[in-house]
Amino acid sequence: MADNGDEDSEYRIKVGDCVVLKRGDIFKAMQIQLGKKVIFEKQWIFLDKAVGQLYSTTFDIVSGGNLLPQKPKNADDASDAKEAGTDNRNIVDDGKSQKLTRDDIETLKEQGLKGQEIIQQLIDNSSTFRDKTEYAQDKYIKKKKKKYENTVTILKPSCRILAMMYHGREPGKICHLRYDTLAQMLTLGNVHAGSKVLVFETCAGLVLGSVMERMGGYGSVIQMYPGGGPVRAGMESFGFPAHFHDTLHEFPICHVNALLAGTLDTTDKHSSAVEKQSDQDKEKEQNQPKAEQAGEQQDGPEDPNMETVTAEEARVEKEKKEKEKRKEAKAQEKRMKLAAAVAQLEGRNADGLIIASRFHPSSVVMGLLKFLAPSRPFVIYSQYREALIECFTKLKEHGGTVNVRLTDTWLRHYQVLPNRTHPLLLMSGGGGYLLSGTTVATDTAKPSGSQRVEEPAAKRQKLTDTEG
Repeated sequence: MADNGDEDSEYRIKVGDCVVLKRGDIFKAMQIQLGKKVIFEKQWIFLDKAVGQLYSTTFDIVSGGNLLPQKPKNADDASDAKEAGTDNRNIVDDGKSQKLTRDDIETLKEQGLKGQEIIQQLIDNSSTFRDKTEYAQDKYIKKKKKKYENTVTILKPSCRILAMMYHGREPGKICHLRYDTLAQMLTLGNVHAGSKVLVFETCAGLVLGSVMERMGGYGSVIQMYPGGGPVRAGMESFGFPAHFHDTLHEFPICHVNALLAGTLDTTDKHSSAVEKQSDQDKEKEQNQPKAEQAGEQQDGPEDPNMETVTAEEARVEKEKKEKEKRKEAKAQEKRMKLAAAVAQLEGRNADGLIIASRFHPSSVVMGLLKFLAPSRPFVIYSQYREALIECFTKLKEHGGTVNVRLTDTWLRHYQVLPNRTHPLLLMSGGGGYLLSGTTVATDTAKPSGSQRVEEPAAKRQKLTDTEG
């Protein structure tokens, strides 16, 4: 039984876990913290009662913002047992079929009735519900559930769920990358456990987190980032364990050319300046007691105000030194991370390259392809086709790649229900474009001109034999 409990604990919600709240088509990522108020869909809730429950559990939001797990529903609901009509043509939507007013519904809410009970009241007080067809009744109940049921489902974060969340709430942050396009990128990039993957993205860390999830904590991921530091908000929403972060390295994209040229200096100039400053501070400290002794001999007795000023100066000086120490520790950590990333890149034997950024991909991909080993895949995503067409042309001119393809993705949702399966009326207009290919080794030692000289000579000889 203990073993079963340990296995089950992986699927139960714990304090500190990163989770995704879901209601309908709305998602929101957050962390479980006891006693913390969380706002979701304009409503304050507490997640304390969710601790210990299984993921994908649906909760009712009761008074005080507390969560109460829903009981399993019976297959035969009271609403399903209602009589149904055969034709909707005689039903007139004049707004008079519902006997309950808005004030009556608000009174029911104040009395503490749950969403399902309010829906049942609406059904009982509707004069046209029994005349509707079975399909129309289901549609009516579904619409009222969306409006009156006060529920929330807690999900375990995954690549698909977070991609749907970002695409639904803030698509601009992930360059309008759709989840089916992201899945194709992971497949075309051959991302698997034990591989070494280069990732350059400006999608809030979503692509980076998806690659790390697919690799399962085995192998290494080198994140090439623009600007002063990497952005990993999306990756942190996955809630990876500590050993996943040990496989992650970071390298600034602005230093790629220096690394390829062999002129990159991993030592930080700031560290030598800090050491020089600390030596100067030590000399000042050694000279300060002597100056104080000389001042005491000259001035005679001490002034109380002078002691206060001296103590204040000492406190400020101490804070300054602590700040310098923290700054130096941070610089040292950054140098170590840079050295670790350089050690991963120097072999130029990466197993894959994935690019998804708002920058033009041509200059980026031509530099990063040099870190890939031969016969390795690369994938480039862009929201716009023109940028990838230019990149496609450059890759063809430069050589060293085969099977280069430019594709776009198309997605349509279907409603799958008995006797009413059909495509949904609304669908996504586009999921972006992908440029994929495979690297090959280029042999530049052999000149190709010798073969071209021999071929015309062979043709002339053949013509001479024919004339003779």
